[in-house]
Amino acid sequence: MMFTTEMIQLFAVVLGKDCEPVTEALLREGVMQFINISELEGEKPESLSEIKSEISLTKISDLRKRIEGFLYTGGVVPSAPRETDLNNRAAVNIEKENVRLDKMASERDSIRERQRVIQQEILKLEDIRRQVELYGIGISDVTLPAKHSFISMQIGKLPALNVKQLEGGLRDLPSLNIPMGQEDNMAHHLLISMKRDNEQINKILGRVGWTRVELPGELRSVKKDVFKELSAKLETLAQEQKKVESKVNDLVKKEEKHLAETWVSLRVNELFLKIQANFKSSSRTVIFTGWLPSSKKETLTRKIKQACEDRCYLEWNEAGGKGTIGDEVPVSFNNPRTLAPFQMLVKNFGVPKYGTIDPTPFVMPLYLAMFGLMFGDVGQGFVLAILGALGVSHFKKKEGKEGFCHLSWLVIWCGCSSMLFGILFGSYFGTGLFPPLWFDFHGIIAGHSVHNSMVNDVIDILSITIYFGISVILLGLLFNWINMIRAKKWMELFFDKGGICGGWIYAGGIYVVSYMISHNSKEFPPGMVLFLLVGLPSLLLFIKEPYHYFKHERGQAGKKFSSFAILNFLMGWTVELLEIFSGYLSNTLSFMRVAALGIAHASLMISFFKIAGMTSGIRSVVILILGNMLVIGLEGLTAGIQALRLNYYEFFAKFFHGTGNLYTPISLSSTHK
Repeated sequence: MMFTTEMIQLFAVVLGKDCEPVTEALLREGVMQFINISELEGEKPESLSEIKSEISLTKISDLRKRIEGFLYTGGVVPSAPRETDLNNRAAVNIEKENVRLDKMASERDSIRERQRVIQQEILKLEDIRRQVELYGIGISDVTLPAKHSFISMQIGKLPALNVKQLEGGLRDLPSLNIPMGQEDNMAHHLLISMKRDNEQINKILGRVGWTRVELPGELRSVKKDVFKELSAKLETLAQEQKKVESKVNDLVKKEEKHLAETWVSLRVNELFLKIQANFKSSSRTVIFTGWLPSSKKETLTRKIKQACEDRCYLEWNEAGGKGTIGDEVPVSFNNPRTLAPFQMLVKNFGVPKYGTIDPTPFVMPLYLAMFGLMFGDVGQGFVLAILGALGVSHFKKKEGKEGFCHLSWLVIWCGCSSMLFGILFGSYFGTGLFPPLWFDFHGIIAGHSVHNSMVNDVIDILSITIYFGISVILLGLLFNWINMIRAKKWMELFFDKGGICGGWIYAGGIYVVSYMISHNSKEFPPGMVLFLLVGLPSLLLFIKEPYHYFKHERGQAGKKFSSFAILNFLMGWTVELLEIFSGYLSNTLSFMRVAALGIAHASLMISFFKIAGMTSGIRSVVILILGNMLVIGLEGLTAGIQALRLNYYEFFAKFFHGTGNLYTPISLSSTHK
């Protein structure tokens, strides 16, 4: 668990006639990350060719993505294929399915166009209704001053034959055209429009033969009737919009079973062809190679031999061996499901290089300790745990929401850490219901703590975080040394700022500072001690620059040893020493933010209790509830971010480079993109 999973490489040769059953066995096991063979030693490139397929992988992938898009439109998330689907694998008629999808797409597009038209009409009418409601209508003697009126209304008549022409002309303008009746061959209409469009409206009215009619006296105050008419029309359009939306879902639901079955068949064939895309074939044989966990070696060997009835040659090579093909060894994490939320945090930073330390098991206690120190409260931690549990119950059954589920579990862990440290600090929603098991954090900040423990003031709290930071940095350096030993980088192990000399200087600096503090900052350690702790490792670091020069640069064209080389050695050595002293100092002091946020958390709760104390009754309760909500939201988020930052930049930076290649085997459950 401390290191990444041990990997092994398989090189296999099978007969061409066994290609299909072997591919099926590889897909069923789903443990192999393939390497695309382009050229093998002792084999001419032209003697090897791609596996030919009746249908191209691209066409299958494109059709599968099209069907996926339709299913998502109807709110359907396709499920990953199962072994039974692989057993019943059948070819899909690409052309026939594309014709079916084209027909569905045409129906869907016409429905969406209708949705767009309705939405535009709704926006226009809402604009007019808003103006009617705010400013009234500018007609006759009801007209408001021009500077306040944005709409106008007029009644007129036009030939009945020109009504459709009028409706077509007004379609792209925000307006309301209400038929009021018909007399002989003349249609009477009430037209409401925006004043800014008067010029365009008048041109349209002129073309259709509009004649303005003087508004009768009893209709001069029609604001309420017009508002009702607008609201009724908007309600009708909203209902029509819902009906149109349901048509899109019905379109997919009608074909859901067929689409889902076709998607599964396409996905199986797509994965099948993806595996074969990594094969190379000669006249009679098929060759493939790839990586898998060493623990899966025996099982895969048995399955391949069963598939081809022992007509195969299998060669296994350990990672780093001379027979391996390719330089990159994929990385597979080896952690229990409990650590999944913290593995997510590690993967967000990067993937550890193969054979190096996986920090996941150490991130869990470090992250939770940092969070608890910054946000220690039983009640507030319980609320966080409840919120996390609700998140887990919501996301755990939804496909594609694994990241949110892990995040919810992280919130639960943080809530538990907060409760644990709340018990140690004696904090229950900011109150001291029970005595602390460690020290009274809130009492120290408020200035009335009991002076009978090792932690009695803010300086003691800051000291705890400094000691914690020193431990984290030293652990990071230790992990770096282990990685260097495993990689056999002996020079970097000893003569590097992250190596033994750098750690030696850091430990010496810690001793010097501790010595000065114990002597009231009036005395340094003896000279010989200073030299052994700081001076000697600093001088040893000087070896690094000449070593690199004589190993890598000497003998290159135009590179000659000169006095400038010595000057470069001195400059490089000086810069590295400055980086060590300033870097380790800032890294250590950075952990004081843990104490600072813990103090801020306690101070906020003390402030809310004081504000609540100025009132009484329900107002006091409301203030405390809102205060706790604010602290949980603001301080909880801040504590989580700062704990993550300290892990990334103060811990990971010492040993973790995140340059690994994540192990992604082709299997039935492979993520589809």
